[in-house]
Amino acid sequence: MDFSEVVRSRYSCKKFDGKAVEEEQLIKILEAGRLAPTAKNLQEQHIYVIQSAEGLAKIDNATPCRYGAGTVLAVAFHKENVYVYPGGKRDSGVEDASIVATHMLLAARNEGVDSCWVNFFDPEDLAKDLALPEDEEILMLLDLGYAAQGAGPLPNHSQRKPLSETVDYI
Repeated sequence: MDFSEVVRSRYSCKKFDGKAVEEEQLIKILEAGRLAPTAKNLQEQHIYVIQSAEGLAKIDNATPCRYGAGTVLAVAFHKENVYVYPGGKRDSGVEDASIVATHMLLAARNEGVDSCWVNFFDPEDLAKDLALPEDEEILMLLDLGYAAQGAGPLPNHSQRKPLSETVDYI
């Protein structure tokens, strides 16, 4: 698929058919995340693929926003393996994990897989429930799967501000 079509046609799916993402597609999605740029190439991301009934039940316990997806990726990062920016007030963990997640979200669309970025959960509680290492922080969940019949973008999906309202040249 042409990149501009990937970007234009991708939307947050809120109704999946429950099927897990096919292995070949999942590997391509995960590979896109692996290739994402990170500060100083630290690659501090860690992706957890959740497809088992037990794992999905833990996701359902943490958020009402799985929407029936058969695959959920928990995108985390190693808190101790981040680049600290000059001034010491920010580090690269959240932004690097966001870049990785965005690469996977767009790769999913390219593979014909629907997705939804989910932040409506308590990351500390979910990390404990999934028994993740204490030095990792979950940034977000990425629902992956195939849209159920009748699913589609929200009515306001294609409404975008003009560039003149979001861009200035200095």
